[in-house]
Amino acid sequence: MANSVLPSKSKSPVSNSTHFSAVKAYVALLQLKNYSEATISNYRNWFTVFLSCFPDRKPSTITKKEIMDFLISYRHSEKWSATSQNQLINAIKFFYEKLLNRPAEVYELPRAQKPQQLPTVFSESEILAIIKASHNLKHKTILCLAYAGGLRISEIAGLKIKDVDSQRMVLTLRQAKGKKDRQVMLSEKLLVMLRAYYKKYRPQKWMFEGYGGEQYSVRSISKIMEKCKQKAGVKKKGGIHAIRHSFATHLFEGGTDLISIKQLLGHNSLRTTMIYTHVSKKHLSKIQSPLDKL
Repeated sequence: MANSVLPSKSKSPVSNSTHFSAVKAYVALLQLKNYSEATISNYRNWFTVFLSCFPDRKPSTITKKEIMDFLISYRHSEKWSATSQNQLINAIKFFYEKLLNRPAEVYELPRAQKPQQLPTVFSESEILAIIKASHNLKHKTILCLAYAGGLRISEIAGLKIKDVDSQRMVLTLRQAKGKKDRQVMLSEKLLVMLRAYYKKYRPQKWMFEGYGGEQYSVRSISKIMEKCKQKAGVKKKGGIHAIRHSFATHLFEGGTDLISIKQLLGHNSLRTTMIYTHVSKKHLSKIQSPLDKL
């Protein structure tokens, strides 16, 4: 039976050799199926949380009822969230259905619905203030790159020098989310900035490199955004991913069609892109409040 006190995701040691072997085989199959590093890390961590609640059990002997008891316990814990529950269920299902080749199971626990939240969007003046807040050329270039193409933070860190095509004026984002390549336009202003940045820093492989020539970390990029936002006096919540939301919203407000925005962002579904119609001032500005007619 699962323990009543659930361990945290970040502190879930593998308790025995059987569990260690299970986790090793689990990760190997995820890699074989070409899952992203982020997904592998998430699944491994959640699977380890699950195993740690059955310290003396061989994973293959854990029954569906015991799994249900565990999930119910987790749902009533302080650590529960819609995202964590869904990831936890997916991690467990992967082990039993993909690694042990058992028939697909339906766990009668209602799948948690994520709260529908609108993305944070910075105004053009706020974006400009954030960019101007940095006097470091590398940091300023990173922020401009994020806004010029709507890049995810992992795509900024993963950009290579060879991915900048100044002849065709495009940036190629390789093996981005979903293991898909895509291209976005290369801003003329960004190209000038990238050339100045390259001349000063002389990166060898990655567009943005650390002191030892290693790939710049996403954490470092996040810190750049935090510091510049603070210096600019921008109080809105939201990190560098909010710049991506701002890119899409400003394009839509400027008349760019949703299909083009979808392709630039690399979304699988147009429904995902349509969220920007809800935060755009484009349509709301045309509607007069009844209060103004009184």
